[in-house]
Amino acid sequence: MESDTITAISTPIGEGAIAIVRLSGPEAIEIANQLFDGKSLIDVDSHTIHYGKIIDPSTKQVAEEVMVTVMKGPKTFTREDVVEINCHGGLVSVNRLLEIVLAQGARLAEPGEFTKRAFLNGRIDLSQAEAVMDLIRAKTDRAMNVALKQMDGRLSQLIQKLRQELLETVAHVEVNIDYPEYDDVEEMSHQMMIGKTREVYREIERLLEVAKQGKILREGLSTAIIGRPNVGKSSLMNALVHENKAIVTEVPGTTRDVIEEYVNVRGVPLRLVDTAGIRETEDIVERIGVEKSRQVLKESDLILLVLNHGEELTQEDLNLFKAVEGLEVVVIVNKTDLPQKINLEKVKELAADHSVITTALIEEKGIDDLEKAISETFFEGDLDAGDLTYVSNVRHIQLLKQALQALSDAMEGMENQMPIDLVQIDVTRTWEILGEIIGDTVHESLIDQLFSQFCLGK
Repeated sequence: MESDTITAISTPIGEGAIAIVRLSGPEAIEIANQLFDGKSLIDVDSHTIHYGKIIDPSTKQVAEEVMVTVMKGPKTFTREDVVEINCHGGLVSVNRLLEIVLAQGARLAEPGEFTKRAFLNGRIDLSQAEAVMDLIRAKTDRAMNVALKQMDGRLSQLIQKLRQELLETVAHVEVNIDYPEYDDVEEMSHQMMIGKTREVYREIERLLEVAKQGKILREGLSTAIIGRPNVGKSSLMNALVHENKAIVTEVPGTTRDVIEEYVNVRGVPLRLVDTAGIRETEDIVERIGVEKSRQVLKESDLILLVLNHGEELTQEDLNLFKAVEGLEVVVIVNKTDLPQKINLEKVKELAADHSVITTALIEEKGIDDLEKAISETFFEGDLDAGDLTYVSNVRHIQLLKQALQALSDAMEGMENQMPIDLVQIDVTRTWEILGEIIGDTVHESLIDQLFSQFCLGK
């Protein structure tokens, strides 16, 4: 348990109806009570809220009209005494209140320190703590549901189960090594370890199979819209965003820079990038936009390649197909409201196994087909399947890969008839790696680094 009391503003900075200053620590209730003109907060029941006024001790004047929530540990988020002071949501009022609280002896919390205390005090494990930030940053309902399940401990319970199986296996082998009274001890140990490691290996493999989907839900797909000038790229972005974010004109080269926007496509968050048309140009400003477009192309998870239904394929179009070889691409033949001049058979041949969608964006036709194609490119079946535990955190994914490699080394050792005590080293290492996911075997420096990424007041 920490010995000091921390405080911070727990609501977004800006004007609003309500703002909250949160305190946590052994003196949280006492500090708030010294400032509060109303009921004695020390005597009130836990998890109750009370109306009153905050008095500034330096001026003896009323500083704010507030509602104060008192929550006594250990039944709180941090397992410490927690007080939340609800005041009017203006910049001046909430900052003034924070200054008064700090003057009474509370310390300004570091980023993520409330959640860090929840972890250190055993309220949540490390994977659940990280899910708190995932929930805050979720861009879609599906991403939020993944974070909620991780907060509820779904991933933690699975990791703990796998670690327990490995621990029991190692313990069994240790006993057999220490008490080798029977001739078949070595054979039994090998058989048990092979069976258990294969079970755990398959479970980790399953987690990694859906990890790509989980990572997409957490971070979104970096999606580039490319095509010759005036094929309808900006219209496509506006149709997906449902707002006029980009300038749409008949003049080639109108989009001079990269425009970004997050959109929700059937529960999949896309970080949509509308780029300048990739073409040879003498215009210095437009040329800069074209170079940015080429860079965006290299860094994108998904490419939306737009063609013009009313024009024949050009060398520029063919160059774009070459530029996206090996990438995830959805080809969009736009402007089907115009007489067909493009060779659709040739387009399908160039697209190979990628989806080809026809649209008339001005008339809002083909958007549903496009959204379906994007979703099916990365997700198969029902994304919200109740039996799936999604891994979305990059740190977790890397640790699972390390655990898989350690188990693979153990299995290879058993196949080569290595001594059981040497094989056990890799199994124990797997147990330790899995422990890093939930924070059982993680270093203090990593904990500090992880929580420093949280927002202040969380």
